[in-house]
Amino acid sequence: MRLTKFSHSCVRLVRDGAVLVIDPGSFSERAVLDGADAILITHEHADHLDVDKLADALDRHPSATVYTHPEVAAKLGALNGVVRTVNAGDTFQAAGFEVRAYGGWHAVIHQDLPVVPNLGFLIEGSVYHPGDSFDVPPDVEVDTLFVPVSGAWLKVSEAIDFVRAVAPRRAFALHDCLANDNGLTLLDRLLGQFSGADYSRLVPGETVDA
Repeated sequence: MRLTKFSHSCVRLVRDGAVLVIDPGSFSERAVLDGADAILITHEHADHLDVDKLADALDRHPSATVYTHPEVAAKLGALNGVVRTVNAGDTFQAAGFEVRAYGGWHAVIHQDLPVVPNLGFLIEGSVYHPGDSFDVPPDVEVDTLFVPVSGAWLKVSEAIDFVRAVAPRRAFALHDCLANDNGLTLLDRLLGQFSGADYSRLVPGETVDA
């Protein structure tokens, strides 16, 4: 299995020709959806779900299937025919990949803003994408963790504690388009020094073995 990090929170996994994409949002490259067989959407925010981009990709590859929370599926309108709803605790097959959903809610941005549903996805029992949350999958030995590093809803101490709680072999930065180079350099240094994992930030388009 090979994984490629695209801009912000988008990740693409490929195995034996099957393609699984997570969170192709407004900041991610349109090419990430080329040939996608299955798409996982953690939550409804535009930086994780670009409906127009998704609709265009499904027009070109109509056999693809989208998996997301029921409340997100209800917002997809004409795309509903290719959407399968999942909830926290569900285990399912997506393009031949085993996926388990965790969590349930987006992290709190502010008490005056409504909290929306959010699912974290564990792929093949080893790669974990939490969406916009720090929900820790219980009783799982995660090998590769994607850790959100910047955003209106988090601070770096929470990101560090999240990595420590999951205790993966390695961690890669996620949700990283909202900080400039100076901020990312500082975040990388802090996470690398204090998270306890082999931490790094992949540049968009960079591919590693999973």
